[in-house]
Amino acid sequence: MGSLTAALGAAMVAPMALDLAMANGNARAFGEAGLFTAFAGGMVALACRSGGSREWNIRQAFLLTFLIWAVLPAFAALPFLLGEPRAGLTDAVFESVSGMTTTGSTVFVGIDAFPAGLNLWRGMLNWFGGIGIAYIAMIFLPHLRLGGMQFFRAQGFDTLGKTLPRAVDIARGLLAVYVGLTAVCALTYSLLGMTPLDAVVCAMASIATGGFSPMDASFSKYPGAPEYAGGIFMILGSMPYVRFMQLAAGTARPFLRDVQVRAYLTWIAIAVGAVTAWRVGHGAPVEPAFRESFFNLVSVMSGTGFFSADVASWGGFALGVVAIVGVIGGCTSSSSGALSVFRVQVLFAAIGTHVRRLHTPHRVEPIRYDGRAVDEDVIHAIILHLTSYILIIGLMSVVLTLDGVDMESAFFSIWTSIGNIGSGFGPMVAATGTMMEFSDLSKWVMIVTMILGRLGLLAVFILILPRFWRD
Repeated sequence: MGSLTAALGAAMVAPMALDLAMANGNARAFGEAGLFTAFAGGMVALACRSGGSREWNIRQAFLLTFLIWAVLPAFAALPFLLGEPRAGLTDAVFESVSGMTTTGSTVFVGIDAFPAGLNLWRGMLNWFGGIGIAYIAMIFLPHLRLGGMQFFRAQGFDTLGKTLPRAVDIARGLLAVYVGLTAVCALTYSLLGMTPLDAVVCAMASIATGGFSPMDASFSKYPGAPEYAGGIFMILGSMPYVRFMQLAAGTARPFLRDVQVRAYLTWIAIAVGAVTAWRVGHGAPVEPAFRESFFNLVSVMSGTGFFSADVASWGGFALGVVAIVGVIGGCTSSSSGALSVFRVQVLFAAIGTHVRRLHTPHRVEPIRYDGRAVDEDVIHAIILHLTSYILIIGLMSVVLTLDGVDMESAFFSIWTSIGNIGSGFGPMVAATGTMMEFSDLSKWVMIVTMILGRLGLLAVFILILPRFWRD
């Protein structure tokens, strides 16, 4: 954690240099925040240099997974506290947590007038969070047995303990793919007319499925071709990164045959087709209806949070489709949030198997995913994850209503927080398009919910169990 914190402090040099070049007076905030963050992290790292075994156990993996998204956002909030526009503690932490969990909700307006370095920092938070959760999802979560992720241990990612060099190989390949996709995305946006800063920040947010934009209007500022490009890159960012690594190695077959990828693309096509037909049937022109439906539905399902139109004005059917695809989310082993396509597929397979067993009770038929039998412990983990997901949405929504939030705004605020989606709906969100109208208490509830959603819920709950820490 000390090393990661020090690295975060060093990363603040980039926005500081940009603000120095722009001479906007905000470079000092990044200089002070970067020095403090790097010093604090460096001292912790130095103090722990002579620690014990370098082989990790399951407790350390759980603890690290939690601390990354609990500690780093606290330091990442310092530029918001020290710079302009100067934010309060709650808003600063909310923005940094939203960025690093790749949620994309914001409490700021007037983003276009922000110092260039601050907008770059928001994009960097998305980018760091995206690579972080992809690394955790591919290397740690299969060993933590959370939400059915142990199913992916069979794919060869046995990386803890003595096989740690394998984790290093995966990390290098993942970083290469992640940087490559981001660079291509930024270049594409630039060629389609975005300014250099807008192109870089939007590219970081697109590949990380983060959603922070340097414009209040998000992609409404760049209608047309950038929407199509943005939709494609958001889809790429929400697919399993391991498939891109295999593709880069010259093996296309796993990508083309991945049942999760095919289901994801199919469900996106169905959702976009249904909403487009709905809007065209209500008088909308065909091409704008398709383009806006494609971009905004992909943004929600991938958990990105960009917008290019007022989705709430499309009617109840469209909003219902948006709510459903937001709960499903993107693919496992990507930076997307929500339930994930893999878990939904296994749930559908389990339901189908049990329905057939009702017809023929003595039938012996294992639940299968991609031709492989799914163990009972995986099914139980997925059901537990789904149950926890629904209960947290209900519980946190009630907490917000007790704080004076209307029911629609409360539900969609928790829906977007736990799914790390970014898009919000309801009267309190519609006023500014942000979460700024919520009280500090409601914002802290959403902060906790964003972290819970990012870490798969149970990774947080298990840390408070005394028996987990006993020998």
